[in-house]
Amino acid sequence: MAETGTRVALLAGASGLVGGYLLDALLESGDFSRVFAVTRRPLGREHSRLANRIVLFDKLESQLKGQTCDVAFCCIGAPLGKSGSERALRQVDFDYVLAIARAARAGQAQRFVVVTCAGADPGSRDLRLRVKGEVERELEALGFPSLDIIQPGRLLGWRKQVDVHQLAATLLMPLINPLLVGARLPHRGIPARTVAAAMLGAARSGRRGVYRYTYGALNALAVSKPALSPRAQSVAR
Repeated sequence: MAETGTRVALLAGASGLVGGYLLDALLESGDFSRVFAVTRRPLGREHSRLANRIVLFDKLESQLKGQTCDVAFCCIGAPLGKSGSERALRQVDFDYVLAIARAARAGQAQRFVVVTCAGADPGSRDLRLRVKGEVERELEALGFPSLDIIQPGRLLGWRKQVDVHQLAATLLMPLINPLLVGARLPHRGIPARTVAAAMLGAARSGRRGVYRYTYGALNALAVSKPALSPRAQSVAR
């Protein structure tokens, strides 16, 4: 394990597909001295650097008041095919994501790393893509020094409750992926574990400003290494 840093991470959505992998990555790495995982229900796991904060998502901002962090990660999202009504989808993919972002901004976060999806566009006719595009636009307006927008295609992996759509995607996307080239490349299916690793890679990048990452860039970020600490640099010399 790398030497543990002194930064604090806030993670929303740790019980989900990408969030679960990201939590593992954050705890296994030495990038953060403390990880605050925000969930509706207890995660049921213990770690010396993990603090599980149970919240009511309708009261996110008030319940996270005073919570500081250096980097915030948001993996909140309505699973494809299970979002239900437009109101339900907007509540999760827009309202909750913005609430986490505002709480993180108030808590002095310098970087916000969020999962949306390939093709997100506030002008799209597709409801999901439109809402994702709208939330991206609002996140930019919050003025984080660093905003990393992760835009994967179909997520591949096994959820706790596998539905027919997820099963079909996980089995068939590896066969379909080679056909998605050129402008369709961003829509390739990608393992949720890779997306989680890319989120950590984005936090390690040190880039300032707004960046969007799709398939090729996500795979590159997923294999990035943490920067050497000053102590490690002196030893390396």
